[in-house]
Amino acid sequence: MTTTTTTQDRYRFPQVARMEWIKLRSLRSTWWVLAVTVAGAVGIAVAVGLNTKDAAADLTNNALAGIALGLLLVGVLGVLAMTGEYSSGMIRATFAAVPNRPLVLAAKAAVFGALALAAGEVAGFIAFFAGGAALPSAVPAPTFGQPGVLRAVVLSGAGYCLIGLIGLGLGAIIRHTPAAIAVLVGGVYVAAQFVAILTRSLMPYLPVSIVANSLTTVQPIGDAQVRFLSPWTGLAMLALYAAVTLAAGAWLLARRDA
Repeated sequence: MTTTTTTQDRYRFPQVARMEWIKLRSLRSTWWVLAVTVAGAVGIAVAVGLNTKDAAADLTNNALAGIALGLLLVGVLGVLAMTGEYSSGMIRATFAAVPNRPLVLAAKAAVFGALALAAGEVAGFIAFFAGGAALPSAVPAPTFGQPGVLRAVVLSGAGYCLIGLIGLGLGAIIRHTPAAIAVLVGGVYVAAQFVAILTRSLMPYLPVSIVANSLTTVQPIGDAQVRFLSPWTGLAMLALYAAVTLAAGAWLLARRDA
């Protein structure tokens, strides 16, 4: 009893979060993936800006077009943050040190989510300025003083974070890296293509569509058949996806062997 109590007292959330941060930052793949997401977002923003001719277009959404590439990469990184420990066998040591498995997942989610949010905000702001600078002289660049522009850039980073947490939750549910990545890619990207063909009414509720057509837009997007969610409703829907995925992962972690 004394040993159990001492262990529980020693490993509370701050201590577990610190351990998770050490594990996450020690992986070179973490920094490479985040660097590629930022570079990809900026590169696409510049390419889109150089080819923009219509000053009446949603220039902010155009500048944030590269966020879609980052969503896939940060989602995969979220999967790896969980399944990597199963592949290496480190998960047994983690659970031996911290028997409270939902606490481990909560710490992973907090640490990874904060890092993904920071990377997303960096990508969003740099892409916004780079895309604006690449616009032709006849097309004025958007500014934060215009309605909805700052909100769109900030929420683009939130989209990074939430898609990454969905990947983390899927990793906890499936535990097998290729299978979890397949589900992530299928659910976030492939499903969007099929839905666009079969039933467009579901498009506004798909994760990648929420980021591209709700969070990062300044001008409303939609037509008679499809009306996309408002930015804040889209953010709430994406947060719900992440919360449900993480909750399912925590429930399964507590009931399965390591």
